[in-house]
Amino acid sequence: QLQLVESGGGLVQPGGSLRLSCAAAASGFTPDHYTIGWFRQVPGKEREGVSCISRSGGSTNYADSVKGRFTISSDNAKNTVYLQMNSLKSEDTGVYYCAATPVNFGYVCPHASVAYDYWGQGTQVTVSS
Repeated sequence: QLQLVESGGGLVQPGGSLRLSCAAAASGFTPDHYTIGWFRQVPGKEREGVSCISRSGGSTNYADSVKGRFTISSDNAKNTVYLQMNSLKSEDTGVYYCAATPVNFGYVCPHASVAYDYWGQGTQVTVSS
């Protein structure tokens, strides 16, 4: 059972940046062996797919709301997946989760939460002045 742990959340002013990290609770997590997604959720709303990266990191996918501002990347040497978030807006506020599945979806990784098997506990991101 893969257990994921997110970190890097916090309070930031509009226009600021944060970098979220997603790692495994135990050793042996190789990002290239999984399709990995980042999601966010605010109270009263469904979990929203923000970004994902395909197995082997060959392609990435972004929600329209974050294109040009967020960047997903993976570092196999550190067994970690990152979400760099720039030009943050108040509407980016939420709990951010990383998720993984061993399924290879090919070139286009999915934003649908049902496609993912393993989830972290989430990290809070608050964008406010």
